[in-house]
Amino acid sequence: MLASAAGTCGVEGCTEAAERFGCSVRPECIDGRNYHRNAATEPEQPAEVNVSNWADLSNGTRIKHLRGSDLTQQGLADAAGVSLALVQKAEQDRGELSVGSLLKLAHALKTDVAVILGQQAPRRGMSRGTRAALRRLSDAVHDSALGGWDGIAEPSTLAELSAAHDQVYSAYWQGDYGKLSELLARVLLEGTARYGQATGHERERLGAVLASAYQFASSAAILLGQRDLALSALTSARRLAEDSGDAVLGALIESTLSWIHLRSAKVPRAIAVAERAALRIEPSFSKAPRPQLFGYGRLMISAAVAASRQGDAVSADDYLSQAHAAAARLGHDEALYGTHFGPTAANTEAVGIAVALGNYGRALKLASRTELPRSMPKLARNRYKLDVALAQCETKLYDRAADTLIEVGLDAPEWVRHQALPGVIGKRLAKVSTARVRNISELIGVPLIT
Repeated sequence: MLASAAGTCGVEGCTEAAERFGCSVRPECIDGRNYHRNAATEPEQPAEVNVSNWADLSNGTRIKHLRGSDLTQQGLADAAGVSLALVQKAEQDRGELSVGSLLKLAHALKTDVAVILGQQAPRRGMSRGTRAALRRLSDAVHDSALGGWDGIAEPSTLAELSAAHDQVYSAYWQGDYGKLSELLARVLLEGTARYGQATGHERERLGAVLASAYQFASSAAILLGQRDLALSALTSARRLAEDSGDAVLGALIESTLSWIHLRSAKVPRAIAVAERAALRIEPSFSKAPRPQLFGYGRLMISAAVAASRQGDAVSADDYLSQAHAAAARLGHDEALYGTHFGPTAANTEAVGIAVALGNYGRALKLASRTELPRSMPKLARNRYKLDVALAQCETKLYDRAADTLIEVGLDAPEWVRHQALPGVIGKRLAKVSTARVRNISELIGVPLIT
């Protein structure tokens, strides 16, 4: 047991020893005796970290957890090409790390900067199956971009690849990462091979199918905390969308880019990307084609969500009103290239925006008027419910918040492991009843508090 605070182990002298030896040599109390270990050169067993609370931890705690018990501070410094002092200061949260240092540490820890900064949960919070799915996804994205398909027969036809793409859509929105990665590997590798042979209309259609598939790969990667992979996939998606000449597809891909920037805490950039893309397809509401209304509305949602994250209620409301107008013009929910938009999306996103702005009463009022259709995708439905649960917590409706959290955890157990919000809700609930939160954690199989 590490004596990191007075009274931790109950053995006299433990804390004083820590202070006497300084921060890099730490006492351990074993059988009533103090032993001293140099954290710089000797591996340590890190304290258990609750991955669902990842966003609430300090950068130093996150780095230490990612380093783990099999890598010393000196080992991390050597792998990253930085000084031991920098690693020690980073783990102790002494000063801000430069972008260059963050990139070096992230590379050495085999993760993304977004994970260190708390925007994404680490891969160690994944099940073995999800880690395997992520490896397949990464191989498919990179191998297809390099023309890596080596099948012994002709690649699948456009009709076959389109059918497989429809299954990709279903697997993504169900949160089935294993099936998703297998399908994407087929569509991306075989589709790229077929694309190289195709001409005319077939090539345009294949380009759209591939662009959408890369977009799904990008979205899955960012959900699993792999920002670099997400951007790599989206780069291929943008190129193919441009080649296809489909302006709406290009706009929806920009919406995904905006979301990646938002998840990476680059809020101004997220807003700018959505605004620029929206200007390129801004419709005349009286006579705009439906796909154009769809794309514009989705981009306005992206801008509104990003504005709410930086507390800009005026801009968020302005963007949201534009999204509502586009949704009203459509008249009902639609799906295009695997993206959903319509009245339901506008209404549920309005709840999340109200929560982000701290207007919890308004969020619950909006939620009371929002009906979720049976056709609403599982992940979209559960993300909305997490927003509702947080609003319920903040308005002291603790029992209802607990019930909502249980619903989400049981409906999407693997997905919820990679979300920070369940941990935030768990901490709020624990202030009322720690035992209740531990029971919820056991029920849904996700640690909510340490």
